[in-house]
Amino acid sequence: MKPRINKDLQQRWNDRVEKILSTDFGIAENQAAQSRRRKRAQKDYSFFVQQYFHHLATKSNARFHIQAANYIKKHPRARAVFEWARGHAKSTHLSLMVPLWLKIQKPKQLKLMVLVSKSRDAAIRLLSDLQAELQYNALYNHDWGKQSCQGNWAEGEFKTTDGCLFVALGRGQSPRGLKDRGKRPDYIIIDDIDDDEMVRNPSRVSKITEWCSTALFGATEGGRGRFIMVGNRIAKDSVLSRWAIKPTVYHTVVNMLDKKGQPTWKENYSLKEAKEIEDTIGTRCFQKEYMNNPISEGSVFLQKQIRFGKMLSLKFYRSLICYTDPSFKSSSTADYKATIVVGKTKEGAYHILKSYVEQCSVSKMVRWHYEIDKYINGQVPILYFMETNFLQDLLIDEFRKAGNLIGHQIPIRGDTRKKPDKFARIEALQPLFERGLVWMNEKEKTNPGMNTLIEQLLMFEKGSKTHDDAPDALEGAVFLLNQRTRTATANYKVGNYDNRRF
Repeated sequence: MKPRINKDLQQRWNDRVEKILSTDFGIAENQAAQSRRRKRAQKDYSFFVQQYFHHLATKSNARFHIQAANYIKKHPRARAVFEWARGHAKSTHLSLMVPLWLKIQKPKQLKLMVLVSKSRDAAIRLLSDLQAELQYNALYNHDWGKQSCQGNWAEGEFKTTDGCLFVALGRGQSPRGLKDRGKRPDYIIIDDIDDDEMVRNPSRVSKITEWCSTALFGATEGGRGRFIMVGNRIAKDSVLSRWAIKPTVYHTVVNMLDKKGQPTWKENYSLKEAKEIEDTIGTRCFQKEYMNNPISEGSVFLQKQIRFGKMLSLKFYRSLICYTDPSFKSSSTADYKATIVVGKTKEGAYHILKSYVEQCSVSKMVRWHYEIDKYINGQVPILYFMETNFLQDLLIDEFRKAGNLIGHQIPIRGDTRKKPDKFARIEALQPLFERGLVWMNEKEKTNPGMNTLIEQLLMFEKGSKTHDDAPDALEGAVFLLNQRTRTATANYKVGNYDNRRF
């Protein structure tokens, strides 16, 4: 009986087969050339990919692809977690090309492969890619023997004519007793086992982690064989994160951007493309999907506490502060420069009138101040502050140059406060948001700087590696506003000392 197949999966299979069949592998050659190719392909993973899978690997392999393949080949009992960013060919390499590379070794290093994913359909989808390549890849069949398949990917398993069995399992599905003529699995690959719904429930994470450690790992022959997990870290507590910390597990992390802020897979992504992705989906999602740094939105500040409203006429604010938190680098990993203008009302509310937040040059940051100066237009006094440590000659010169060019200087001064712990300072703003005392200018709703301030507030949490320069600037402005308004409202009584009290 023919299995009932999801229409999308069937169409995907048809498209994959058509793509393989339309690929020109350039097989016409002599036997000596074939022999040389075979020998090199068994040793050189990058060459293997280029020769047999150039229809899939349209970009050059990254260093981390080659290192992962060589590690797996070298360690027949590998226990590994490859924590790679989205779009970095995790499945293509580790669930398809690497096992097919192991299959051509002498002696053959693949006999029974088990593909595991979050659902049976997801695992079958991966299995269909394997069968399509084995059955229709002309050069692979030419060099390594005809790979006719018995069985069907849609049924969840198939076998090649040389006796290799390939099986798909969904998360939690029983693998007990899985063997073929006495052979136990020797390559178990767990591909994207986590999903957003499951990781919200710690008990479900525990249950699946236990399943991986017992039923799935127990399907191997006494722990023999390769046991590999691939995916990106979509939550702080996940199956992947729990498996990665096991002492016997080899663990590598690949983010879209490296520690220097450059694309890790530079053969495929440009820095401009990475930045465009971040600008499109937002920093929080970019950190989760592409930097293996999941952030719980609203752990301190909540979305419902972000309020927009109509601002007062400038003359009705008790005081206005423009506070800047600068950085000296403009690379993608540098801190953001942040300049925030805040006014305090007579009722004690804080209105965020302007927000400039960007990874940019010092000269652009200086220009923000003249935009603010034009916005204020001399209607009311405004004080410009920056942390004293940053007011060094470089910044002073930039302000002086701009002032000479425009015709007047921004009277910026240093904030001499000895600041306590940054997290504690910013966290102290939370009750103001909760009580509805912080409002953002509704006319700035589409302003990128205002949106970046909001995003950094929502991402703010203890120990986070994300940027917090805008909340830090906001805290500086609020602190100074409180200092000024407290002084302005203080009442003093003058009288004679009663000497009899001493």
